Amino acid sequence: MTIESAAQQIPTGTWTIDTAHSEVAFSVRHMMVSRVKGRFEKFTATLTVPEDRSQSTLTATIDAGSINTDQEQRDEHIRSADFFDVANHPEFHFEATEIRPRGEDFSVLGNLTIKGNTRPVELAAEFNGVTQDPWGNDRAGFHATTEISRKDFGVDIEMPMDGGGVVVGDRIRIEIDVEFTRDQD
Repeated sequence: MTIESAAQQIPTGTWTIDTAHSEVAFSVRHMMVSRVKGRFEKFTATLTVPEDRSQSTLTATIDAGSINTDQEQRDEHIRSADFFDVANHPEFHFEATEIRPRGEDFSVLGNLTIKGNTRPVELAAEFNGVTQDPWGNDRAGFHATTEISRKDFGVDIEMPMDGGGVVVGDRIRIEIDVEFTRDQD
């Protein structure tokens, strides 16, 4: 399926993320030998699809304090000034600037802001389709991935290990699965 055919399948209107059926997850190297995985529990996103599909917009906000790595002590440290500084930067923001074809899928280019630092990012995205649920609501699904440097966003703590390497890697893999519902007019 091309981006053009995918865009034509998405009905016009405003689409709101269904957080109960969506996930924003990440992984990062830990002590040079494994990966720590986590997710954010609170986030919002809005996709607006006008008649001219090229004018579509996508914005998202993540509650930085909602990080969950299934280890509370680690999560508290990540919320601290050493990492996210949630007291001063409680949210991350993303705003799409362009959608480009990428083979059968597409890329979503946009600006991501973490800790007051805004950088361009590119998400490799897949359109999973549109359906109608049993209650008559239109639903659309997407999967997207990217990788960022935490240091580019001011999350620049250095924790060197005695034998070389670092406790927390720089490259963060982000994986997003989202389901949107179209707002009823």
